[in-house]
Amino acid sequence: MGTVILVFIHGAPATGKYTIGRELAALTNFELYHNHLVVDDVLQRHDFGSPGFITERDQAWRKHLGTAATDSARRVIFTFNPENTVPQAFIDWLFREVPARGGQLFSIALTLSEETIEARLASEQRRGFRKLTDHALYRQLRDAGAFAKPVIPRSNLVLDSEHLSARDAATRIARHFRL
Repeated sequence: MGTVILVFIHGAPATGKYTIGRELAALTNFELYHNHLVVDDVLQRHDFGSPGFITERDQAWRKHLGTAATDSARRVIFTFNPENTVPQAFIDWLFREVPARGGQLFSIALTLSEETIEARLASEQRRGFRKLTDHALYRQLRDAGAFAKPVIPRSNLVLDSEHLSARDAATRIARHFRL
């Protein structure tokens, strides 16, 4: 019987979370649970940041990740952009729940220069997921501290995705955690 493994890839917009997560999933055969799968679904019923949106997104994330934490065969990569509509209680729950159920949570922070973030914002892939692509809105949110919360309690590995290909970053993650 195996141990639940949750690879939690987090970082600012456009740092490559999805792209690196996809490469890591290809290397490891882990399930890729991209946060926009839930965000895009919930946006069909609620405006971003509305109370209904926040509640439904939280419930969907907890259901999926809570189920993963109880299935010893589960290996999940969860991509996450810290932003202030996510309650700190969700992050606290996640970092507490996986280990409490005997699983391992590996937290990877991706970093990138502001110049490169802005250059990547308008990519086709980002538009396809209805991600933040507007430069002025990104700057406004960043300057208002929208990406400073919730606080991620720890990062086991920090990667500068500016100087690594997605494949190289995924390989480093897999090797670092022996996945």
